[in-house]
Amino acid sequence: MRKHLDSCTFAAKKKPFWLKFDVRSPRRFGVRSSEPGVYWNPSLDVSRPGSAVARSQRSRTCWGVRTANPEPLRGVRGFLLATRHWPLATFGRFASGAPRWVEILLAIVVLALTSCGPPRAERIVVGSKNFTEQAVLGEIMAQHIAARTGLTVERRFYLAGTYICQQAILAGRIDVYPEYTGTALTAILKLPASGDAAKVYDQVRTAYAERYALTVTPPLGFNNTFALVIRGDDARNDQVSTISQAAAYAPRWRPGFGYEFMERPDGYQGLVKTYGLKFGDEPRIMDLGLLYKALISHQVDIVAGNSTDGLISALGLAVLEDDRHYFPPYQAVPILRADTARRHPEVLKALDELAGRMSDEDMRRMNYAVDGQHRDARDVAAEFLKLHGL
Repeated sequence: MRKHLDSCTFAAKKKPFWLKFDVRSPRRFGVRSSEPGVYWNPSLDVSRPGSAVARSQRSRTCWGVRTANPEPLRGVRGFLLATRHWPLATFGRFASGAPRWVEILLAIVVLALTSCGPPRAERIVVGSKNFTEQAVLGEIMAQHIAARTGLTVERRFYLAGTYICQQAILAGRIDVYPEYTGTALTAILKLPASGDAAKVYDQVRTAYAERYALTVTPPLGFNNTFALVIRGDDARNDQVSTISQAAAYAPRWRPGFGYEFMERPDGYQGLVKTYGLKFGDEPRIMDLGLLYKALISHQVDIVAGNSTDGLISALGLAVLEDDRHYFPPYQAVPILRADTARRHPEVLKALDELAGRMSDEDMRRMNYAVDGQHRDARDVAAEFLKLHGL
């Protein structure tokens, strides 16, 4: 099976749709996948013009896996993948093109296997976006909910970016995921940024309840704002410590940013306008996990990271002060479906117990444990919960 998964390729047009996985790379959907593949979810069909995915991800990132073709998977493999049974979906390679009764029989087998699990109402599904901090926060929430409630907790991490997580929770695919107040305010609610953390939280909490029937629980305690980061040597040699000072050097710098930062209202466009930045080259768009590697290897000269990234200090990088206070506060908050809170008030109580427990330094340390020391996010989360008596 492992040899087969390593060698699978994607075939388009009328040939069977296959997936390409690499079991050695970061987790996606409980498997390890970094190569372009295809995943179709009926509620997030990238083939529909104006769909949530098509609007938010030009690379057609659907549930954390880039699609190599805008057409959804069909037949037995589409069914198997849409129900997230990727190991059984492997056998779809052999069933594709077989008589119809073979496909129907295989689908019945999958339904029989899944009927043994706990009903959806008795499971809590925790989601996260596609970077380390989100996986750690997702693990902390998942482990704490399981310990406090006794409910079965399912993890669906690395669901691409903000917009995908928002659509997933609205569609009922997940019950809870960690979000940031500034992101919710500007990217989801499309409201103007504000520097008042309490005001932003109240705006987001009220609007999410009214518009989306989502409960925004109290902040976890840390603020993960965007951070413009340069090499430490450059900061010392050029005596640059603020974004305003960096404007003089921008014409000789090549920037590197994530896709979402380029598209967000609190991202690139507003930043260059606020500070008058005129870079010497067009921004290089890259995966968030590659930003610091590109920076230290001189592929880019400035990146937009996160203030709680553990690798910043470990790699000797320098964060430029946002001296004009462009970025709003980004307090981490769990977002919970209101119907889940009604069915399981114990889940809401468990999340409330996490309020105010994590400092900026706590989050930096946990991020570094995963990114720098290559520890498993589950172990890091368990250690945090034990340390804080949770």
